[in-house]
Amino acid sequence: MMRVYDATPCGLGEGPLWHPLREQLFWFDITGKTLYCRDGEQRLEWRFDEYVSAAGWVDRDTLLIASETALWRFDINSGSRTVLVALEADNPVTRSNDGRADPFGGFWIGTMGKQAEAGAGAIYRYYRGELRQLVGEVSIANAICFAPDKRCAYYTDTVEQIVWRQPLAPLHGWPAGAQEKLLDLRSEALNPDGAVCDAAGNLWIAQWGAARVAQYSPAGELLQAVAAPTAHVSCPAFGGIGLSTLYVTSAMQGLSDPQIAATPAGQTLCLDAGVAGLPEYPVILE
Repeated sequence: MMRVYDATPCGLGEGPLWHPLREQLFWFDITGKTLYCRDGEQRLEWRFDEYVSAAGWVDRDTLLIASETALWRFDINSGSRTVLVALEADNPVTRSNDGRADPFGGFWIGTMGKQAEAGAGAIYRYYRGELRQLVGEVSIANAICFAPDKRCAYYTDTVEQIVWRQPLAPLHGWPAGAQEKLLDLRSEALNPDGAVCDAAGNLWIAQWGAARVAQYSPAGELLQAVAAPTAHVSCPAFGGIGLSTLYVTSAMQGLSDPQIAATPAGQTLCLDAGVAGLPEYPVILE
């Protein structure tokens, strides 16, 4: 059963990251321009002057953070940041959205229009100082995650309701070959949002508006759907003891005041997944 992990309300909760060295959960409120962290019972927060949405860990005290205009190197202890590379900084229409570190030390990051403008975004990979666009004309980039055998990445454009499998080259992890369709959710009217793989290679996908996180096999078979206590769940991440807790961010965005009052909308949820996840990969900056 899914329960509340942290009751801090987020307009658009996103980007949960379990830091394996600190054993702490980090997550974002995109519309609130805030990064949160739980340290035991204490909640930490860092506020920014632009949208922030996703992160990877570099070392114990350093994160890579994706913002509206750049990828930053962020010092957790001091709160200071430096720009690693610009990210659509000359385009005021877009902001960063879903992102995750890959098994090769790279970082994949999607962008989207601030008003979800059709085709305004893209998916990029940052790898050892280079930022390269991988997919263009994306409306809402999501579901970025990686198979445990390192052979493929997954992603979606939420509005298309299709999850894609992208084969990866074995040496440096760049896309190799054509994308393949893993899931076509159009007949079920399901909107794939953030996703993560467990240690067995199954995908756990938050489904926006459906009040659930669904688990699919690497072949695309639905294994189970876990009900959430609020409609707009946005992204899962494994963490906790044995990486067996699934943390799930959620959003108040798009809900009525009565819906928000009646549910833990925007709060960070969790459940005992019954399976183990994978530790998040470190980002290698150089």
